[in-house]
Amino acid sequence: MILVLASGGAIAAYVWDYAGKMELMRLFWDAAVELNPDAARMDKGIRFPLCHPEALMALFAGAGLHGVEGTAIDVPTPFASFDDYWQPFLGGQGPAPAYAMSLDENTRTRIRNRIRELIAVQADGSISLTARAWAIRATVAK
Repeated sequence: MILVLASGGAIAAYVWDYAGKMELMRLFWDAAVELNPDAARMDKGIRFPLCHPEALMALFAGAGLHGVEGTAIDVPTPFASFDDYWQPFLGGQGPAPAYAMSLDENTRTRIRNRIRELIAVQADGSISLTARAWAIRATVAK
């Protein structure tokens, strides 16, 4: 991006906070790794170091960009019920659903039950989680 921008041009990006406040995924991987430590090899929070704000900012600063600024963007992720939360993990698309569907029914049920223990459910059965992204902005040196 630096090569195609004029001096003073802005570069911006964002990444999901898989290691922390991408709660819908964090709950899944925390439960999966608790039951099977080998599952950590598929956890994006571990596999992708740039999902940490410090690493993302260091990347931009290390590329010679100036005025590097980062901020969190929190997106509410409400679910009507636990089933509403759990259903996407049964689709097989993406690392977490692919992992879930690679398991036998008993193991998948154990993960689901563990998440159900960890997740905060409102009196009406709904679930309110947060999906955080780390946004970063910088400029090309003049």
